[in-house]
Amino acid sequence: MSARLSPALNVVVAAVQKAGRRLLRDFGEVEQLQVQSKAPGDFVSQADLRAEDTLRTELGRARPAFGFLMEESGVSGREDWEYRWVVDPLDGTTNFLHGIPHWAISVGVEKRLDAERTELVAGVVYNPAADELFWAEKGNGAFLNDRRLRVAGRRDLQQALFATGIPFGLTPRKAEFSATITRLMPQVAGIRRFGAAALDLAWVAAGRYDGYWELNLKPWDIAAGIVLVREAGGYVTDPNGGDPFAEGNVVAGTPSLHNRLRETVAEGIAAANRVAG
Repeated sequence: MSARLSPALNVVVAAVQKAGRRLLRDFGEVEQLQVQSKAPGDFVSQADLRAEDTLRTELGRARPAFGFLMEESGVSGREDWEYRWVVDPLDGTTNFLHGIPHWAISVGVEKRLDAERTELVAGVVYNPAADELFWAEKGNGAFLNDRRLRVAGRRDLQQALFATGIPFGLTPRKAEFSATITRLMPQVAGIRRFGAAALDLAWVAAGRYDGYWELNLKPWDIAAGIVLVREAGGYVTDPNGGDPFAEGNVVAGTPSLHNRLRETVAEGIAAANRVAG
């Protein structure tokens, strides 16, 4: 694998593997939380922060000119960055807390093109519990460990398996989600909600899902996954066909099914807005 990795991606892989080893140790202690005085939420927050600190230290040491956008600590590093790390140290926190081995570290690389525009040029999504390392660089393809990835080739919507994230709390996105899923479920083989956006996108790249949609995500949830899907031959846009990174509204899919999924999501949003308006 190392022969195909650029120097920057070698840095990321070493960093996520180091952070992953510590998260695995913390994950092994999750079942002991009920007999400790530490609250479960505090435990996971500390695991997040330790992992983020490891990633910041390792990535910053190797590339001091890069900026950072991190889930826990926000923006840091040089303001005049040409490249920036976009980092989620623990995606799938609820899974982690409940002892479910479906969580990941996600690191995307964002390049500044000019004063107003950037592009995503590389990404790594690592699931330490499964020892699955998804990685991609713009123009060089997407990989799972040593295996080249391609999105699924299914063309029939009735055979397609999609993934999503279910809104929680009182978010207005619940109505849009309900309207979308009501339209989509009768047409497809199934819809899954596994609770880790970075892995959902990586699994689209790996051909495990035929598509994925979710609204109101954060940049660190999706930066690496967007590169993975595109380099595996898939499409990633927002529901209107635009840039998903700006607003965090993501529709990813295969060339055959992306547009149909995108249109269904857009219809669901429009229907919910008509009812609300």
